[in-house]
Amino acid sequence: MHDNGTTTVRSAARAVDSVIVVTELEELVLTPGERARGVHVDSVMFTMDWTGEDYPGQLAAFVAGRVRAFGAEPTDVDTNVVQHAAETDPTLRRGDLPVRQLDHLSGVLADLGCTLMVWENGTDTYEILVALTDGREPTGLTHQGLPVRAWGSEPEETLVSLNCPNCSQMLVWQLPADQTLADERCDCGAALFDATGRPLPNVTLHD
Repeated sequence: MHDNGTTTVRSAARAVDSVIVVTELEELVLTPGERARGVHVDSVMFTMDWTGEDYPGQLAAFVAGRVRAFGAEPTDVDTNVVQHAAETDPTLRRGDLPVRQLDHLSGVLADLGCTLMVWENGTDTYEILVALTDGREPTGLTHQGLPVRAWGSEPEETLVSLNCPNCSQMLVWQLPADQTLADERCDCGAALFDATGRPLPNVTLHD
């Protein structure tokens, strides 16, 4: 999240296992040729609204294109089966289809030595990357200071944001999964969380 002058962004330190952590996102999501040309990670990222694609097949086409860029044949990289199943599913709710598509593509990519990744930027959009991982599940990846994780994996960090009920300042924390905001206060002195890390009754967290 970008600081617009009224937002305080607070980061928490996180222990890193150097044996399993991959720190260079560019090495996984860009080809050697792309890195040599100075291509940016944003250029190989697909943005999809939480409600779904702009048109059917758009997500699958992006994923297939990235697989081809890595020199592999994108066999079965499509979401037709998911789309057809959704058309006859009476329980389908708004926002369910993109999740099912991403679940499906994640499994397909695993068989191709790739990993479907999502950039956790704190919005309600899906920011999707395809990484060449050869069976590994990379951890500890970030982009612009925010976490990138394998689709379907547990977040290593969570974003918590709120507006202080006392001074209205927007506060954002980037927390390891095992850390809470117990007894946290705003810089103005207002209490925000109780001793267990639960927000106080007058505090509303952003979705």
